[in-house]
Amino acid sequence: MSELHDTLHRVTQRVIENSRDSRRAYLDLMQREADRRPERSQVSCSVLAHAFAGALEDQEALKEGRGPNIGIVTSYNDMLSAHQPYGRYPDRMKIHAREVGATAQVAGGTPAMCDGVTQGEDGMELSLFSRDTIALATGIALSHQMYDAIACLGICDKIVPGLMMGALRFGHLPAIFVPSGPMPSGISNKQKQETRQKYASGEVGRDTLLESELASYHSPGTCTFYGTANSNQMMMEMMGLHVPGSAFIQPGTKLRQALDRAAVHRLAELSGTTTRTLAQVVDEKAIVNAVVGLLATGGSTNHAIHIPAMARAAGIAIDWSDMAELSSAVPLLARVYPNGSGDVNQFHAAGGMGYVIGELCNAGLAHRDILTVWDEGFDAYARAPVWEDEALAWSPARESRDDTMLRPVESPFQPDGGMRLLSGNLGRACFKSSAVDQSRWTIEAPCRVFGDQQSVAAAFAAGELDRDVVVVVRFQGPRANGMPELHSLTPPLGVLQDRGYRVALVTDGRMSGASGKVPAAIHCTPEAFDGGQGGGPLALLRDGDMVTVCARTGTLATTADLDNRTPVPDPLVHWGVGRELFRIMQAQADGAEQGGSAMLAASGL
Repeated sequence: MSELHDTLHRVTQRVIENSRDSRRAYLDLMQREADRRPERSQVSCSVLAHAFAGALEDQEALKEGRGPNIGIVTSYNDMLSAHQPYGRYPDRMKIHAREVGATAQVAGGTPAMCDGVTQGEDGMELSLFSRDTIALATGIALSHQMYDAIACLGICDKIVPGLMMGALRFGHLPAIFVPSGPMPSGISNKQKQETRQKYASGEVGRDTLLESELASYHSPGTCTFYGTANSNQMMMEMMGLHVPGSAFIQPGTKLRQALDRAAVHRLAELSGTTTRTLAQVVDEKAIVNAVVGLLATGGSTNHAIHIPAMARAAGIAIDWSDMAELSSAVPLLARVYPNGSGDVNQFHAAGGMGYVIGELCNAGLAHRDILTVWDEGFDAYARAPVWEDEALAWSPARESRDDTMLRPVESPFQPDGGMRLLSGNLGRACFKSSAVDQSRWTIEAPCRVFGDQQSVAAAFAAGELDRDVVVVVRFQGPRANGMPELHSLTPPLGVLQDRGYRVALVTDGRMSGASGKVPAAIHCTPEAFDGGQGGGPLALLRDGDMVTVCARTGTLATTADLDNRTPVPDPLVHWGVGRELFRIMQAQADGAEQGGSAMLAASGL
């Protein structure tokens, strides 16, 4: 094993130093929570009766305190394909718990919305704040204090970060995240992308588009592109919070069921631990490992928001400057659709996370000494799980089986991690250079300014964007409208780019982790919306201003004189689809670089 890379060491030490007071305060709180946690024998009989009344065949074991009790926090619903398999998990997990003298109860459920269903729709404005809602629901579920360990059932975009943020408030307990795996591969991603662009340009109709989409998203399991959901699973591996190798094993297989069983058995073993709790596993090194994994695999840009928020919940401070510096040292080892042609199933078959982790550790580009939920430590995550002789086993993942998808550190797809920080007189923003051809890393053109993505679509349809242009979509930040994803902009902007125009996007909104090919300065902060808290410079831009978006120099700027301009007024707030219920969260939310969270901002974290 190589010594730790200088950049990784330097950034980690800075994160530790910047987090010193907040991390100490968090760990002190967790120690107090552990010390004050009541023994069940000291809890009133009425309380216990309420807690055990619905436990059926586990009631006697709970009453007599025969073994640990695992609290299951589930985000099951059968509208999300990725979460549909969770419907049967609790019953199976209770059986697995009984096998080792433990019990398990569903502590509670959390909401789980699908960004794929709300893309381009009004409901997307609830998406980011669903993360805070999930964290709050997790807190409520665990507040009964009847559990010795936590099983978190979640996969998709805001759900894993929300579960993490809530569970960290109970970090004195051990916890394992239990995925359910990706659906089998459908039609090729190239076919899907071509059909989308043909629809955007009017070459095919809605029926053709729908058939294409159904051939791609077709059965239970996570969508197979490498967006936010699958990036979540990568991060849980990089932080040591899965049973090793769990991320990309398909639902309904013997191997998947064996990994789920192992998670329950391991939680029973960890119950009562004071040395491998969630608070101890999620430390500064684990957070840095999550960033490294994101960069090495070209993961979702949404995690530029989620990682700071999860870190804050553990008392850890990390920002985009830290992430950009790590990106300068971490090579891109994977190309998974939309950054490549193959999906996560093909990524896993090529060597997957076991190969990536082994390569990073051997090069000194990941913290090998992190504490994990597995006794063998992080080395165990450099292996792939297999079902062998009717038993769960692991085999080393020493080589890539497909160098179009996975490459070694010595010959990466590109020498850096492909997530760059842009800054200038228009604010700070993220640019996913790993998804964009280098010939398009610098775009300088007059801008066209919009207040919503529907207006962009209308201008595209009218031919008004058939030129070199920087499309600015403002008032899309957390306080303006909940920071929706703007993934529906990708097909029309992709069409313009294919027509030969120099095109870029600048927005204070989010772009999906599945976005590709079009250069985009996203999550721009401070956001344009004022709301009495001071809006950002995007509110000063006018049509025709020259704007530069450059990933090479890290520039996001305009040549226009903004000092003597008056910002355009904040847009009217929208009602309907429950958006008005989230106004209090919008008003409290902090900036994207801090995590875009109302809950964390209001709690002083």
